[in-house]
Amino acid sequence: MPIMPDSWIRRMAAEHGMIEPFVEAQRREGVISYGLSSYGYDARAAEEFKIFTNVDNALVDPKSFNEDGFVTRRGPVCIIPPNSFVLTHTVEYFRIPRDVLVICLGKSTYARCGLIVNVTPLEPEWEGQVTIEISNTTPLPAKVYANEGVCQFLFLQGASPPEVSYADRRGKYMGQRGVALPRL
Repeated sequence: MPIMPDSWIRRMAAEHGMIEPFVEAQRREGVISYGLSSYGYDARAAEEFKIFTNVDNALVDPKSFNEDGFVTRRGPVCIIPPNSFVLTHTVEYFRIPRDVLVICLGKSTYARCGLIVNVTPLEPEWEGQVTIEISNTTPLPAKVYANEGVCQFLFLQGASPPEVSYADRRGKYMGQRGVALPRL
């Protein structure tokens, strides 16, 4: 299962709309870097943030998710409370080829500040904006910047396409835009 290089990512974005909008080279001047890298793509956080809070004493239950557990903020930055987390989504919309699995890793700039990015794999033929969870593991408030790099996606091409893709299964998070909350 080889990891795919920048030339393949660029071609798939241009010919198949795999990443839209697509930034052809790393942008890094005065920002946390984003865009095409050697073996991946650094995606940007959008300006929508759902900050988890316990103001209303809500319970987090993935089978019956209660939206009272967070507040929504829009803007160029988000302050994550200590030992808390926020949901955001990528600016980019992804269309994953049938023979590719995508994994996500956090950016080292945020990791060095105690911020951990969590994203489940993007399965073959999944498409949408990616919902991203950012955990603040520190005892201090932490700042996250919208429209700047938040995570890197790595594209792994399988030896052959799977028998059943995410699209074939009609996955529940297919085509999502914005932050997608847990669904059963």
